[in-house]
Amino acid sequence: QTTRFPEVLWAQRTDEIYLTFNVPDVENPVLNLTADALTFSGTSEGKEYAVTIDFFKEVSPEESKKSVTARSIYFVIVKKEKDQSYWPRLLKNSGKVHWLKTDFAKWKDEDEDDDAAAGAGGASPFGDMDFSQFGGGDMGGMGGMGGMGGMGGMGGMGGMGGMDFDSMMAGQNFVSDPRSDHVVF
Repeated sequence: QTTRFPEVLWAQRTDEIYLTFNVPDVENPVLNLTADALTFSGTSEGKEYAVTIDFFKEVSPEESKKSVTARSIYFVIVKKEKDQSYWPRLLKNSGKVHWLKTDFAKWKDEDEDDDAAAGAGGASPFGDMDFSQFGGGDMGGMGGMGGMGGMGGMGGMGGMGGMDFDSMMAGQNFVSDPRSDHVVF
């Protein structure tokens, strides 16, 4: 039986790494977190999964936490060097691996202030952004858009399915009528 890589999602803060292993109903998970690597193996839906993640820098296994649920395995891994800048990548070796993806649900850019983002309460994905600088809160700067009132004369067109315009128009001579915007056949 072939061993597969689990899908692993990751995000980070200056002091923590968030990992999610998407392995539903994992049986007999074997997890080993050291200062420089995390190894995982287990069976999910009759398939064997295994991966070793060699970290970019050292982590603190004693302070880190894990949670195994019916759908996934979650880790909050504490970086050994706290309050440093974000790591440029999760893995020690550079290069893309197909099984590792960014967890955009948990990701924050390094320059985002944790307190300001938390203060937004999650009510709006735009946080405290001031929209008044974009032409006013009532969109008053969007004048000149009137006059589109319907497409008169287009009623009853119905569906156009099954029409072959090329054969319909074959041999037709089009002449423009200079007195109007209409095309005369």
